[in-house]
Amino acid sequence: MGIKINKKLIFFLGALGGLLYGYDMGVISGALLFIKNDIPLNSFTEGLVVASMLVGAIFGSGASGPMSDKLGRRRVVFIIAIVYIVGALILALAPSMPVLVIGRLVIGLAVGGSTAIVPVYLSEMAPTEQRGSLSSLNQLMITIGILASYLINYAFTPIDGWRWMLGLAVIPSLILLIGVAFMPESPRWLLEHKSEQAARDVMKMTFNENEINKEIADMKEINRISESTWQVLKSPWLRPTLIIGSLFALFQQIIGINAIIYYAPSIFSKAGLGDATSILGTVGIGTVNVLITIVAIFIIDKIDRKKLLVIGNSGMVASLLIMAILIWMIGIQSSAWIIILCLTLFIIFFGFTWGPVLWVMLPELFPMRARGAATGFAALILSIGSLLVAQLFPILTDVLPVEQVFLIFAVIGIIALIFVIKYLPETRGRSLEEIEADLRSRTNATDANIK
Repeated sequence: MGIKINKKLIFFLGALGGLLYGYDMGVISGALLFIKNDIPLNSFTEGLVVASMLVGAIFGSGASGPMSDKLGRRRVVFIIAIVYIVGALILALAPSMPVLVIGRLVIGLAVGGSTAIVPVYLSEMAPTEQRGSLSSLNQLMITIGILASYLINYAFTPIDGWRWMLGLAVIPSLILLIGVAFMPESPRWLLEHKSEQAARDVMKMTFNENEINKEIADMKEINRISESTWQVLKSPWLRPTLIIGSLFALFQQIIGINAIIYYAPSIFSKAGLGDATSILGTVGIGTVNVLITIVAIFIIDKIDRKKLLVIGNSGMVASLLIMAILIWMIGIQSSAWIIILCLTLFIIFFGFTWGPVLWVMLPELFPMRARGAATGFAALILSIGSLLVAQLFPILTDVLPVEQVFLIFAVIGIIALIFVIKYLPETRGRSLEEIEADLRSRTNATDANIK
């Protein structure tokens, strides 16, 4: 089970995979400006270097979810840490574009694993009334990782040090590898695969004593339903929720956030800012992203999840529309500070709504018997969405004015808003077992499986 430690360190280590995901997602934006000096890249191969990580993430998220249901969350995190280290070393030493792509593919396997496992682990370790804020630590770590990557990019800009930018991911990867020894296994996994006493021992670290009996009773009630992970995944009663969760993950990626994360320096450069100034602009955006995510941690358990998403959608769409209109009116060369301001507003609205709420809600939506696999499948769809944005954005900006590209994202944001209002269920204030029981009853799940 690991060495017993305090509650804060458990959740810090549990969320550390998110920091690596954020770092590897953000670092490529600055590194691309200098990789071209050593390794020739065009619009297609530039997109390929960015997107290859996301191809790896598709496989990583698809495989890690079922693995975690079988082996446990903790063991899979250990594997993920090793893969992060290997990928970072390949990138730091890459002599050519194909090796860069291979390194990004390897990193992607770990990124996909992080997106699937970290939210599940945090959700299963957290008490009901704190689940939103504690699960939001994943998004906070992602934003800290992105900011750290921007700072590292800025620090190594004077020497065109893209190898240092990519290779320094080894340091947090080693911390995660060592930290696994201090992480307890998920109590829900222990109850199903080990013993009730093992689950109780872990729950004493994060739950109040009077909550443990109720939580254990609810988990045992769910465990009495004799279904395998595969039976749950293919059951008709889960299918609507799996589709909703997957679309939710897809929308989070294609509403524009990754275009900003991956290509902000390139956008600023097109607006007439120099390389160093462009990267410094991303540092400002990254700082805002971290600060607003901290705000989200304090409010996410006080406001309904759907209400937060609607507020965020409205603000993001407005930011994109204002930016597109102003660029169209005065031209991109005169719009550098307008772009920075509007992208910052976009980040603010994303940072306290869609950013953390997705990672909180995905594990909440799915049943315990298949939570890792179902979350992994949704993370796979998320990675596909991220891949589409990463590969298509530089091509779109080559053939369309920047304002038209952001207008496309605004339209997608409006569609996402309609999806949230019409299809997404509310999960705040309910235990994971209560959410699952409601899901089964609403879809006649128990009767269907008994028959």
